[in-house]
Amino acid sequence: MEQAGLAAATHDVSLWALFMQAGFIVKLVMLGLLGASVWTWAIVIDKYISFAKARRQFSQFEQVFWSGQSLEELYRSLAERNNSGLAAIFVAAMREWKKSFERGARSPIGLQMRIDRAMDVTMAREAESFEARLGSLATIGSAGPFIGLFGTVVGIMTSFQAIAGSKSTNLAVVAPGIAEALLATAIGLVAAIPAVIAYNKFSGEAGKLSSRMEGFADEFSGILSRQIDEKLQPRQAAE
Repeated sequence: MEQAGLAAATHDVSLWALFMQAGFIVKLVMLGLLGASVWTWAIVIDKYISFAKARRQFSQFEQVFWSGQSLEELYRSLAERNNSGLAAIFVAAMREWKKSFERGARSPIGLQMRIDRAMDVTMAREAESFEARLGSLATIGSAGPFIGLFGTVVGIMTSFQAIAGSKSTNLAVVAPGIAEALLATAIGLVAAIPAVIAYNKFSGEAGKLSSRMEGFADEFSGILSRQIDEKLQPRQAAE
């Protein structure tokens, strides 16, 4: 009776004690997964803030763009700023527009292609910034449970080796080692589940913002196409 009480007293099953009692490889797995969990939440917070800022900037720019303000005035107010999103696409298109006319552009098709290309390059760069670090979330979400499972397998193997050495299958002897091993899987799930949820959410957000950029680029391309016809057709007719 006293021996059973002593055995129970010597096995602390708190989370910290389970971590400290784990083997080197299992500890390494746990620490790696905890680091991945911290990195996941850092990305989540950063992306939440950056996407909220992007949505606000998109709405503000669209409000100004469709307010009736002239394109030249809007370009002058944005040209020297560090723009992003729709403003960056607008500035890239207007910069190509002005450069082409300053150099005496004569081909409407060539000018339209250069403007569209400038907007496409800017859109690709902006979309890349929206998707930055989402790959890390996908990796953590997919690999986290398997890394935790690896730690669990190693821990269970170590526990069975200890059981074989002690030649005892008493639950009080077996349980702490199994608990240490399963803790690795639990930490893997703690890291992976938020990563998967965040990846799905922010991938959707990035897709919506990219769609808004594409829609604006198409509308703005149509506006510029009409202005190109108005400016170049009289010049071609005079020639």
